[in-house]
Amino acid sequence: MRSQFLPFSKPSISEAEIEAVAEVLRSGWITTGAKTAAFEQAFAGYCQAQDAVALNSATASMHLVLVAMGIGPGDEVITPSLTWVSTVNLLRLLGATPVFADIDRDSLMVSRQTVEPLLSERTRLIIPVHFAGAAVDLEPLRQMAAARHIPLIEDAAHAAGTEYQGKKIGQQGTAIFSFHPIKNMTCGEGGMFCSDDVDLLEHIRRLKFHGLGMDAFDRTMQGRSPQAEVQEPGFKYNLTDMAAALGLGQLSRLDAFIEKRTALAERYLALLADVPEILPLIPPTYPMRHSWHLFAVRLDSQKAGMGREQFMAELKKRNIGTGIHFKAVHQQRYYQECLPLPAGTLPNTEWNSERLCSLPLFPDMELDDVDDVVRAIKEVLA
Repeated sequence: MRSQFLPFSKPSISEAEIEAVAEVLRSGWITTGAKTAAFEQAFAGYCQAQDAVALNSATASMHLVLVAMGIGPGDEVITPSLTWVSTVNLLRLLGATPVFADIDRDSLMVSRQTVEPLLSERTRLIIPVHFAGAAVDLEPLRQMAAARHIPLIEDAAHAAGTEYQGKKIGQQGTAIFSFHPIKNMTCGEGGMFCSDDVDLLEHIRRLKFHGLGMDAFDRTMQGRSPQAEVQEPGFKYNLTDMAAALGLGQLSRLDAFIEKRTALAERYLALLADVPEILPLIPPTYPMRHSWHLFAVRLDSQKAGMGREQFMAELKKRNIGTGIHFKAVHQQRYYQECLPLPAGTLPNTEWNSERLCSLPLFPDMELDDVDDVVRAIKEVLA
């Protein structure tokens, strides 16, 4: 058994990144400033996006998009239930109705086949989710949405560095990224909005800082104009320079992080191939680059002779950390009460929600750590 606990995720922070944050602290300008502007430019360049707006979380970015699009009472928004609750919470708070699309059983992502039957005259927006570092099959969804003049916003919280058909996620259309500590790169907390819609970009930039007609940091003035005027009520969702300094360092190492994650994931897949109780996700076959944000598996409880919670508890006894990504939103207590769905309405979502378990995966792991995890799994199942 391992002598030290192996968490399911841990950020990789270099001494150079620590020093970059310290330099910002010493500079006297620690809120939104030149570092944040540089981070936006660098991330847009990495994704080859039209432009990018940095925010203090992906949730903030999603909130601003929904507000900018005027999503509210009477509107329906199609999204999966197997996702983090933030998007659905925002829809509920704005008075809109989430409409849940089922997912593919093995990739855990929606498709045109699962979304199209849900379209109605009230559908105002479609939010597919790139899951665990894999890319959703965007082109059929884009064609369907464009034919009906329905906007499509990609939840790319798991997809920094992911590619679809030779293009980075964020290069085309509109995508929202997360820099939470468990993601492929981190700012501590933070998010990024990328889009090729210039008007929407400017609207998000305005809304993120009180609705001012000028950004919190104007690149031409090296500061903010004292004459900035409020053009509409806005929010306080700007990213700080402290966070941006960390983000710049992390972005420079993102491809190396993904290379390491890929090696670890391949080791898992090879070692788990002869463990019938464990069912890894199956990556899609269309052209894409997987960024391996998570290594998620499903536990076959019948073959294992135990439920997921017992399985995770037994791994913890062996100093192996795990996570659940995710319990389906419609199965959360609040949504069971206010938006009840009959059992079996989303069969693939519900099947996975009961079985999903995320195994340790982060860049500072070694291949021997994967060996320890699989050895512990085999001990538990034995």
